[in-house]
Amino acid sequence: MSDFETQDTEETVTCLQITVYHPNQGEKPVFNALSFCHEQQLRADDIVKFGRDPNICRFHFVDSRVSRVQFCLQFFRHFNSSEFGFEIKNLSKKGKLSVDGVELAYLNKVNLPDKCKVCFGEYQMQLQKQEGQCEDFFNICFELARTPLLQENNLFLKKPVCESGSSYAQFPTEMDDNE
Repeated sequence: MSDFETQDTEETVTCLQITVYHPNQGEKPVFNALSFCHEQQLRADDIVKFGRDPNICRFHFVDSRVSRVQFCLQFFRHFNSSEFGFEIKNLSKKGKLSVDGVELAYLNKVNLPDKCKVCFGEYQMQLQKQEGQCEDFFNICFELARTPLLQENNLFLKKPVCESGSSYAQFPTEMDDNE
């Protein structure tokens, strides 16, 4: 037998890629406390808090408008599955947190899809999970976006306007081509 055949296989670690954006990131050091393009390993049982307070939060933002503790992430294994996931919980009493446009009030939580957009205040984040098999650890890696992450979604937030200039009716009406 060769060394290759007897060598232990290396477990891959689930990684959550977090791309962050703030409209004033060029003028203000809001992300100075984050380490970019470097995977940070965390224990599977850690509850990872994000917010303004560096004494409480693992990842903090240098911005007085962010809550002391804004939200948390928790790693988990899906029931009756070998697949891992993350849940997010809003820990801010003052601010709403949205996940793919769904607003979470204080203490509301949801399971994160494999790829989603998370927003609070003027902050925009894209979270994307890369699946792994390790059940003891997971990684988080931050990247900085140079352009808004929701730019393409803003098109859907506006009311559609007909060629005539008036808004669409709530229910579409059928028209004959000759009308």
